Amino acid sequence: MEVAEFVLAELPRAPSSVLEVGCGTGELVRLLIDEGYSAVGVDPDAPRGPAFRRSTIEELAERGAFDAVVASRSLHHVSDLSIALDRIVALLRPHGTVVIDEFAWDRLDARAAGRLGIPIEEWREEHADLHTSDAMLGELDRRFSRRSFSWEPYLYRESRKAVDEQAERKLIEAGGLQPTGFRYVGVR
Repeated sequence: MEVAEFVLAELPRAPSSVLEVGCGTGELVRLLIDEGYSAVGVDPDAPRGPAFRRSTIEELAERGAFDAVVASRSLHHVSDLSIALDRIVALLRPHGTVVIDEFAWDRLDARAAGRLGIPIEEWREEHADLHTSDAMLGELDRRFSRRSFSWEPYLYRESRKAVDEQAERKLIEAGGLQPTGFRYVGVR
């Protein structure tokens, strides 16, 4: 299931209000608007326009309450995970939904990396300043009640393209690779 399908399946019905944290070029925000949502995206490099805020989540000056917050491959980058998630909680209405698609870089072990041709020391150095899956899940669980959770293939989406999705799924099923992505849906 692609990210947009996952997000749309987990959001409350349109015209609910949705904030996307780390919106990048704004593709998901535009899709949500096209689907009838009142959507806003925040990212330091967000596009210009009324649906976008050029800011970090920690410094976002937005006031209103949102029905849902989406973060796709962005939480592992925030400078202070605790502050970012506290801000997300403050922006969500009571019983609001958080929809997370994330990267668990720390779950790639040396054996699997070697099998995929990824130099493990280079991998660890490249990702050392990112939050781990344990840190993200721990902080999410402190603030939200899990509605759903799953470990997912991710490396096929990673910039190295060391493996395609089908091969990655087979490696995971055979026990040769831990999933390096997760999808988390929680309720405030």
